[in-house]
Amino acid sequence: MIKLLRVDHRLLHGQVAFSWTNALGTDCILIANDSVPTDDIRKTTLKLSKPNGVKLVIKTVDDAIAAVNSGVTDKYKLFIIVESIHDAKRMVEGCASIRQVNLGGTKKTPDKKAISKFIFATEQDVADIRAMVQAGAEVELRQVPSDGKIRAQDVI
Repeated sequence: MIKLLRVDHRLLHGQVAFSWTNALGTDCILIANDSVPTDDIRKTTLKLSKPNGVKLVIKTVDDAIAAVNSGVTDKYKLFIIVESIHDAKRMVEGCASIRQVNLGGTKKTPDKKAISKFIFATEQDVADIRAMVQAGAEVELRQVPSDGKIRAQDVI
């Protein structure tokens, strides 16, 4: 069962590893990212960040979509983390079972505008958020589980 899909440019770190994992009751974290599976240093760093007792799986976005759709992840309380809004859109479009998307943090760059204190988005990112909402996903902004949900469509 997919508990949540989160966008966080840092992928797995303390806030995600402990606050979100505990709040969701997660027993498996799936990192869906096209560069991490071939980057041994990043993989090792992510493995060190995972909470005890929680399985960590690292796949490309396409492989993550295939795994979710195959049913192999159904036995887990799955928390999926992607690095970008675009990857979240790919996951939502590829997996009908993903209905909740949390925008938790994106990197500030010169080509992005702030839509919150922790979410910076290009025009394409905004279009991707709209596409996810139109596809039926609840897209919300929230850094930690105790924060109130802010609907993405209310700030874009």
